Amino acid sequence: MSPRSHQLSRRTLLGGLLALAAGAAVPPLAARAAPNELLTRAAPGSGERLPLVGLGSWITFNVGNDPVLLEACTAVMAAFFADGGRLIDSSPMYGSSQATIGHGLAELDATGQVYAADKLWTSDPGGGPAQIEASRRDWGVPHFDLLQVHNLVAWEANLETLLAMREAGEVRHVGITTSHGRRHDAVEHILREAPIDFVQLTYNVVDREAEARLLPLARERGIAVIANRPFQQKRLIRRLADKPLPDWLAETGATNWAQFILKFIISHPDVTCAIPATTRVDHVRENLAAAREPLPDAALRRRMADYVAAL
Repeated sequence: MSPRSHQLSRRTLLGGLLALAAGAAVPPLAARAAPNELLTRAAPGSGERLPLVGLGSWITFNVGNDPVLLEACTAVMAAFFADGGRLIDSSPMYGSSQATIGHGLAELDATGQVYAADKLWTSDPGGGPAQIEASRRDWGVPHFDLLQVHNLVAWEANLETLLAMREAGEVRHVGITTSHGRRHDAVEHILREAPIDFVQLTYNVVDREAEARLLPLARERGIAVIANRPFQQKRLIRRLADKPLPDWLAETGATNWAQFILKFIISHPDVTCAIPATTRVDHVRENLAAAREPLPDAALRRRMADYVAAL
């Protein structure tokens, strides 16, 4: 299915705008009071500390040139930066999402605040540099902080391109991505053999296959981990919506199912950052609030996973 077919309707994002209006308008970044600091974790290879919750853009930012929808996405980005967020993730696969991010960064004068994570997504490695440059122009950033081979497409040649860019100082960090629990054998091979800085994979309270091999291997190899699909593209939230939260919820530091799920993910010591996507200002603030104390310890994480499995 084409990414364009996933483009959000005006109705969907107008709903987000109504939620924004109900929750309070977002003032300019400079006018916002400094929030409580988000918890961060150091990327093992570089030591750079990143907030435990970032911002994804799959589907949610694919809004074309609609000025109303662009403004809604800019409001989400404004709240994200104002509450301490840094890492935003996108891809040329995501329709107009890159240009939407670029629009928001320009409107907010926020290119100096973002940790820009994008992807190389082409089966023609010869076209890789041109695709990366087009992505950079869409974002409006001087360079990317992180470039990743998207879903291992032509990964050997595309990773060679990214490693050469890193060597030349044209990108700071490089990595690979997978999703839906796919191709873990190939990911394991790359983690063992390639000098990458990041791996992006699916991990949440029900999708836990990565715990067995990939997360320990990333720790061993000094590779940062970005957790994608934290809510299974909303399916997990919908599945749990009518289920009772545990009576020990306060021990996790969460106030609802979304924060419960995020706190489970980011409390894993080998996860550097989770990247939920959203169209709503109240949700981005709620997601970032999950990256504040307390975080569950190992025993509480097991209890959380067992509780959801039993529902």
